[in-house]
Amino acid sequence: MAQDAVTLIKNDHRLMERLFARLKAGTGDRRELVTEIEARLSAHARAEEAEVYPVIAKAAAEKDDVEHGADEHLEAEHKLRKVRNLIDSPHFDLAVEEFVAAVDHHVREEESELLPALRKATDEQTLERLGAAFERARLDELDTSGYGTAPAATGTGELAEATRDELYERAREADIPGRSRMNKDDLIEALREQE
Repeated sequence: MAQDAVTLIKNDHRLMERLFARLKAGTGDRRELVTEIEARLSAHARAEEAEVYPVIAKAAAEKDDVEHGADEHLEAEHKLRKVRNLIDSPHFDLAVEEFVAAVDHHVREEESELLPALRKATDEQTLERLGAAFERARLDELDTSGYGTAPAATGTGELAEATRDELYERAREADIPGRSRMNKDDLIEALREQE
């Protein structure tokens, strides 16, 4: 059974929250983590704006809230650029806190207002169709950035949703040679070969 748009969007929110927690905790490579967050945040926002927000605006008559959500996407991207620019600065932690607070605010609004309005205004079949469109757009964006996994190539399972650092750790445990030079897709492929 296909997942509906609301579930997929919330799942993506939880993934981002895990990445934020790792960034705040200082675990993993800071630059790599910021790059992955940039890719995932952009892919999520573009997929929502292209596939889901227009349906919310039309079906649920939430045009102002949808525009506000898109504005918050831009604000989050701006704050994340500030994080990247301060990556070696003593002000990095403050920039991360401001960025995460802005995204948390957006997620709370989206999950308490926009997504319930979408669920109320559409049937389950429409939500599943939107889920497929959202996921396709999100994965296309991630593929472009090098953090995606094309469904035909690597599937959409546990490995596809793991961060590069998580994949690296699994590759280290499996003693996969050359793992430190591998990007996310290479790590997924190497781990699949070990299965």
